[in-house]
Amino acid sequence: MNEGPTVFQRRIVIGAGLCVLAFALVGMRLVHVTLLQPLDGSRPALAIAARADLTDRNGELLARDLPVKDLYARPQVFWDKDQAARDLARATGAGEGRLLKGFHNAKSPYVLVARQITPDVEARVMALGLPGLEFEQGAKRFYPDGRNTAQVLGVTDPDGAGVSGLELGLQDALRRAPGGQVATSLDMRVQFIVADELAKARAKFRANAAGAIVMDVKSGEVLALVSLPDFDPNLRKILEGDSTRNIMAQDVYELGSIFKIFTFAMALEDKTVRPDEVLPTPPGYKIGRFTIREAHHMPSAMAAKDILAQSSNVGTLQIALRSGGARQREFLSSLGLLSPLKTNLPETSRPLFPTRQWATAETATVSYGHGISVSPLTFTAALATVVNGGRRIVPTFARQADGSDRRGEQVVSEATSLKMRDLLRYVVTNGTGRNADVVGYDVGGKTGTAEVPGPNGRYIRNALRSSFAAVFPAHNPRYVVMVLMDQPKATKDTFGFATAGYTAAPQTGRIIQRIAPLLGVPNTAPPTRLAGGNS
Repeated sequence: MNEGPTVFQRRIVIGAGLCVLAFALVGMRLVHVTLLQPLDGSRPALAIAARADLTDRNGELLARDLPVKDLYARPQVFWDKDQAARDLARATGAGEGRLLKGFHNAKSPYVLVARQITPDVEARVMALGLPGLEFEQGAKRFYPDGRNTAQVLGVTDPDGAGVSGLELGLQDALRRAPGGQVATSLDMRVQFIVADELAKARAKFRANAAGAIVMDVKSGEVLALVSLPDFDPNLRKILEGDSTRNIMAQDVYELGSIFKIFTFAMALEDKTVRPDEVLPTPPGYKIGRFTIREAHHMPSAMAAKDILAQSSNVGTLQIALRSGGARQREFLSSLGLLSPLKTNLPETSRPLFPTRQWATAETATVSYGHGISVSPLTFTAALATVVNGGRRIVPTFARQADGSDRRGEQVVSEATSLKMRDLLRYVVTNGTGRNADVVGYDVGGKTGTAEVPGPNGRYIRNALRSSFAAVFPAHNPRYVVMVLMDQPKATKDTFGFATAGYTAAPQTGRIIQRIAPLLGVPNTAPPTRLAGGNS
């Protein structure tokens, strides 16, 4: 006769059942904690906003989201919190002090260890064998060209939102097309050449900073914008000597004699001077208790075109005074020089100019680019307006259809625009811009050398800011180029001079020489005839 289970056996079965139930409850809790519960114990994990790729005008990749992970820890399961903090800090680069504080004083069950860690960092973390570590999927913006595009593209924050540059300026377009592409106006072939030439010039002349812009005069597309010093957008920290400031858009400068372009355009528009008219150019011109002098020796009298070509301050101010201060202010305003420039690059600046009075002295100094400060990008847009037939153009960093013409209303007449192109070509062939000339590409332009104001408002002794503003081809304009060098130093090659004719002008010429063939600008130089040959 079979006997039923004993009381002892029944107790074993019941105990085993309770153990299974307990393990099941623990397992369910683990699933809840690791898969279902928010990482900070109180809110859902932040969703990373998906962004489109950024490309240049030819489809070259400029920025893309790459998959990464955020690492969180549950310090309550660590058997040695101090050691865990040290190990995780070594593996991820996180601050050990921050981790220690978080592990010992955490108000929530989870502590953020590091964001946007890459697969190699993840592998180092996994090799530690620590319990209580969890990874959350995310994305990190990657910039293949690094420093070359840092100032114009900007960066995103860890949550995938643009915080500067075109990442911020084109934010809506980038979020409307996740997984797609947003094409910029940049041409990376041109951007690389400009960055290369500018870096070499900055090193040669030991300049504090340097920048350059290349822009289409009809579409307004900016093909290149470089600002040095720059930074590494992939590193996400600023090293010694780096800067996140875009000097070509954010900073305003007294640009000196390149402003004479606008004085002459105004005079030609007002018909107050003829290019061949001769004006007296004494060594000094007295206005009230001030005497304005030339930067270097000038003849006692010069034709107006030579006043521009040789960059006479005294001659230029006399031409400006014929139109007067009210007209000068109106004219500069019509070119957009007296208001902040609005583009899809969010970095901008407010120009500085006389506000309390715009009298004779102000008219004189503004005529040659002192007493007024604008951003280089604002200047470039005004230059393009003067030489493109006289129609307003606003820069854009978004790619336009081939052959686009975004020019707006007429600001100066076509006749004035044509005469200005002739004069700018004359500056390069017969004046201070000779070092910018490139055989076959018909370069026109103007040098500008300005003194640098110090913190007390007085100009710093022997500190200069040199620039060159160019258009090519001068008689059928397609592009303008603006190069700026902040406090370049003279070299043996420049005979002790640090002025624009020796620093910014040759640099501009080298840039044009390299980019013109890539942009399909025909070289009009006559073919070389071989000795004894037929062609």
